[in-house]
Amino acid sequence: MVDATLLNLVLWLPFLGMLAIAAIPKGNAALVRQFTLALMVVQLVLAAILYVHFDPAASGLQAATRIAWIPDWGVTYTIGLDGYNVLLVLLTAFLGPLVTAGAFSAIQKDVKLFYAMVLLIQFAMVGTFVVQDLFVFYLFWELMLIPMFLMIGIWGGERRIYATLKFFLYTAFGSILMLAAVIYLVWAQWKATGAMSFAFADLYKVNLPLATQQWLLAAFAFSFAIKVPMVPLHTWLPDAHVEAPTAGSVILAGVLLKMGTYGFMKLGFPLFPDATRLAVPLFATLGVISIVYGACLALVQTDIKKIIAYSSISHLGYVVLGLVSLDLLGIQGAMIQMVSHGLVAAGLFLMVGMIYERCHTRELAAYGGLARLLPVYSVFFLILTLASVGLPTTSGFTGEFLVLLGAFAAGWRQYQGGSIYFLAMAGIAATGVVLGALYMLWFAQRFLFGAEKAPHAPVADLNGREKTILVILVASIFWLGLFPDGALRKTELAARDYQQLVNQKRTGPALPALPAGEKR
Repeated sequence: MVDATLLNLVLWLPFLGMLAIAAIPKGNAALVRQFTLALMVVQLVLAAILYVHFDPAASGLQAATRIAWIPDWGVTYTIGLDGYNVLLVLLTAFLGPLVTAGAFSAIQKDVKLFYAMVLLIQFAMVGTFVVQDLFVFYLFWELMLIPMFLMIGIWGGERRIYATLKFFLYTAFGSILMLAAVIYLVWAQWKATGAMSFAFADLYKVNLPLATQQWLLAAFAFSFAIKVPMVPLHTWLPDAHVEAPTAGSVILAGVLLKMGTYGFMKLGFPLFPDATRLAVPLFATLGVISIVYGACLALVQTDIKKIIAYSSISHLGYVVLGLVSLDLLGIQGAMIQMVSHGLVAAGLFLMVGMIYERCHTRELAAYGGLARLLPVYSVFFLILTLASVGLPTTSGFTGEFLVLLGAFAAGWRQYQGGSIYFLAMAGIAATGVVLGALYMLWFAQRFLFGAEKAPHAPVADLNGREKTILVILVASIFWLGLFPDGALRKTELAARDYQQLVNQKRTGPALPALPAGEKR
């Protein structure tokens, strides 16, 4: 009961905080900032307690709450922690205070509304991870659109309206397809059992014809692939990152993109296992294309935000590859990679925001020699660059290494069965490590070293607030890189459960038509 209360607090604290902000007198921006930061810290402490109490040896939901909401439809408010979401809930809570503190000096317009939107999207993201009912999941999934839409549209750059509309149209299109699939899936479950339910556990048991599974998987996959994003559904991301304020970019890269990969892992692939196994070559190919294509695009960018945006596409391609490898190490590597990318990309976007506040340009050509001008800033930036490359001892190495190990293991098993396709995909994916080192080290060399180009006027190095944010991020990156065993233990049962769900055969006969006038 105590853990269940804590999880409800982790979920609802940001929403209650958003309502409380409305009572703060207008013009008291400092109080809004301090209140939001304090609330985020409390949420992080509660999430950390839940993480420590999470039992890796216990199967099923922990800290669970189940309350009937719309009984006639079988909709329940069911939340809980499992190996699928425990790391992502902690990541979301961990980045909350850093996003809040990082925006203290950057956001000067409509401060109350901005922090209200930060709290709202925090509520929506945690809700998406912890709910175990497809109806409620879809509500949280859609709720995320509103605050991000406003954050880009109000506090974004010159082309913010274009970026906002593109972001909204892409995600709304995917959401409509998923809604249609949700309705059909629940209807099929009701037809088969006579009882309507949106619970994940019940929907995992639905047997569907293979053709139906393929159509439903395609609908879910479009929505999740847009959110990841996977090539060729990625074009909204660079525009959104470039035009979003720093806090928006950190939330987007740190957590929001993980909604797509989490959706594949928790819903898309386990709900339609027979269709998934047939589609493994397709998803592996798209994942590898995302790895290589994203890296190549990052290599030719001149806007420093776009470099990091395209690197996100490349790094999340490894997550997709790990999930479809159906190998235990590959699946767990995908889980670690989600968290690692959230930490590293968040740090890089925060550092871009810090230099932008000083120099007011994102053009790479305008920078050079920062290692001499801003030595403390440069040290942190180089550490995050090496973590992005996947330097051993950092979290980036742990995630990518396990994904590639799992992909090669899966490829070798298929090779013994007479197919070299997945082995070839794993080999191509390994080149992404080289390309990642190429574009990130090239970026760091031009940005930090060489002739001094910017800033022309004296600029102060990092202040105490900025150093604290970056020390916390860098420490967490090294902690996950050096001591991944705790995280791997907490996700192992979920990874095995995912393996079992996707490998089971659930192809059923066509749904029988009911005689006219008969009801179930």
